Amino acid sequence: MKRTAIAVWKGSGKDGNGNLTTKSGVLENTAYSYKSRFEDGKGTNPEELIAAAHSGCFTMALTFKLDEAGYTATELHTDCAIDFQNQTIVESHLKVKARVDGIEKDEFDMIINDAKENCPISKVLDTNITLEYTLN
Repeated sequence: MKRTAIAVWKGSGKDGNGNLTTKSGVLENTAYSYKSRFEDGKGTNPEELIAAAHSGCFTMALTFKLDEAGYTATELHTDCAIDFQNQTIVESHLKVKARVDGIEKDEFDMIINDAKENCPISKVLDTNITLEYTLN
């Protein structure tokens, strides 16, 4: 399986702009620029897309691992914050609110940490990955 995206950029690094398109159509000529990446300008940026990818991948991995252990989550809510400093992603922080009936905290702790370590996006990120969660 391959997933693809296209980036088109026009102009200089600071004054130019670009757009991103994915084969699925979820992103279609989605704007990005210096301002959307390094300031609060309109559009997306690579770090925001990494946060979306990591939170989505991790949450699915956690769901599958819970399934394997015999649990079904009522709801999993994952926020991912990418810390980008000096042209380097220094951390991806996952903050999870989980509602899983019948699971003990120790078992959930083992499962959620396994998901953190083994989701495909976690494996590709060369950075510190931190995790905090609440279990209801």
